[in-house]
Amino acid sequence: MKTTAPDVTILGPGTIGTGADAQARFAVSAKGIDVVSYHHYGALSARCGGDRTARQALSDEWLARTGNALAFYRTLRDRLTPGKAIWLTETAETACGGNRWAATFADTFRYLDQLGRLAKAGVQIVMHNTLAASDYGLLDERTHLPRPNYWAALLWRRLMGTTVLDAGIPVQPGFHVYAHCARDMPGGIALLVINNDRRRQRKLTLPAASQRYTLASEKLADGNVRLNGSTLALGASDQLPALNGTPAAAGAIVFAPATITFLTVANAGNINCP
Repeated sequence: MKTTAPDVTILGPGTIGTGADAQARFAVSAKGIDVVSYHHYGALSARCGGDRTARQALSDEWLARTGNALAFYRTLRDRLTPGKAIWLTETAETACGGNRWAATFADTFRYLDQLGRLAKAGVQIVMHNTLAASDYGLLDERTHLPRPNYWAALLWRRLMGTTVLDAGIPVQPGFHVYAHCARDMPGGIALLVINNDRRRQRKLTLPAASQRYTLASEKLADGNVRLNGSTLALGASDQLPALNGTPAAAGAIVFAPATITFLTVANAGNINCP
């Protein structure tokens, strides 16, 4: 391959799990790869015998599984092919098509926490399975209408830049905060604030005014999601809605239970965000 197409990037081993088989495949493929790739599913879906329930969708133990898988492959990377970038080239709620609640807002906590957690750990690429197939697709495979995770991906892409910052707030039970340079906003920052506690509201104090984008749903098992109180939906000719934020004054910001919020601060003056 390198002789025929020297510019091609070769990924490997593309394995799933953290067992002996994954280690063995990594060992035999490490010499010829340019980027370490792996797949991660926290469990099997019910259609393949899994026992996960929607009740566990917001638990810290469930959200942390993506970091546990990364730690396994990063250890192998450091030993077998040090210095190579790591890409997560297949992931979703659960393997084997996902559970029924993969198509609901309940899974958006896993999806966005995964993006924030892995970016903070240095993972450069995350490929979600799938665009439009089965329960874990970002679009409904029959209607092609967006599901909650599609809106989450769109907001991430529009608001979160590729430079990762230190939020200064360690991950704590029920409350996860990630910080990036804001996209297309020189000097600005963007925060992803996940309140995965189902009962408690949380607070965060910002010294500057911000724009707020809060995702919520009347029921976590709902296939719809609201942005700042308005249900997200395509327009009459399938146009995307505006996805506008709402102003938030400097000071304490309250986050309701089971909500996900993006905050952008335009005048942060962060020198790491040219």
